[in-house]
Amino acid sequence: MLYEIHMLKNYPPTNLNRDDTGSPKTCLFGGVTRGRVSSQCLKRSWRTSPSFRAEIGDENLGIRTRKLPVLVAEKLLDMGVAEEYVEAVQPRLTGIGNKDGKETKDGNATAQVIFYAQEDIAAVAETVKEMLDKCKTVKDVQKLKGKDIQAAINGADMRPVTLDIALFGRMVTSDAFRDVEASMQVAHAISTNKVSVESDFFTAMDDMLSGDSLDEAGAALLNDLDFNASCYYVYASVDTDALKDNLRFANDPDEIVRKAIPALIRAMAFTDPSGKQNTFAGHVLPSVVMVECKEQKIPTSMVNAFVEPVGKSGDLVCQSAKKLAAEVDMVARNFGLQVKERLWFCVDKYDVAPESATKVCATFPELVESVCATM
Repeated sequence: MLYEIHMLKNYPPTNLNRDDTGSPKTCLFGGVTRGRVSSQCLKRSWRTSPSFRAEIGDENLGIRTRKLPVLVAEKLLDMGVAEEYVEAVQPRLTGIGNKDGKETKDGNATAQVIFYAQEDIAAVAETVKEMLDKCKTVKDVQKLKGKDIQAAINGADMRPVTLDIALFGRMVTSDAFRDVEASMQVAHAISTNKVSVESDFFTAMDDMLSGDSLDEAGAALLNDLDFNASCYYVYASVDTDALKDNLRFANDPDEIVRKAIPALIRAMAFTDPSGKQNTFAGHVLPSVVMVECKEQKIPTSMVNAFVEPVGKSGDLVCQSAKKLAAEVDMVARNFGLQVKERLWFCVDKYDVAPESATKVCATFPELVESVCATM
């Protein structure tokens, strides 16, 4: 089954996802500049959200890090390995994860950032402990090499991965871990409206200065910060068959998938990127959510609804909802794609729905329950 999730989220002034200059990311679409939030930013905000973690459980989630040596060292200490042995072997662990097993000068971090399941970390720790058990002195430990440790790590092809790795994929250059093809595709969110990046000039005042004299006049800091306000179209698709295949070595992959889809939809709806949120507090809920369930796996973004930007006059969100509904009906009329369920939710402020919807849900919880009923 293919699940496609479409959302409209309207943000006030924010800087959710910055480029290398600190400005909100943008792109050209339909000949005009749009606000943009990268798929990498969206995926991280969803997989690390408290709601997703609470529903899925820590045991089904991994960690993406370069700090593998630190994590393995902690496990080795828990396994009863002598502290001096752990300190001696930790720099050697920095060679794990890259093809050549080359160690880094850092001593705490690998050269590449890798997505690890807890089973991956445990497998490394067990292999290292077996090698340390054969060492009689710290000097013997210091003779170990990262590439040899990496070569001794077995079972990658049969080792289970966590849900987030199964969803978003993992590419590695080391045989110690297996590549995972993502079962979820996420588009860069773009604004339905033409965007203009604005700049906020701000000052920070020193509370110890009274301003009573020239020596105490003025601000302690002068700076500026770019922002924009945009209604974003968010699109993602999940192939549940590919997801189950990625989870084939996990305990009860069917149950994990049943929990994952509604948890993911809620995370997408209730989670926002963290960029500059302490400054802007741009926390919003979606105005429109559509979930399509397809046995015919032809993913279809509705982004072309917004080739002509909305927002010249009137309610930007209402215009975006109407354009999205019209695009859905146009695709249904012209292409005849088989859709098992087309579930639509729009906040009751706007009475908008595509004619081709199989069910119009009055509330967001009803939509999520309807999705669960398709599984």
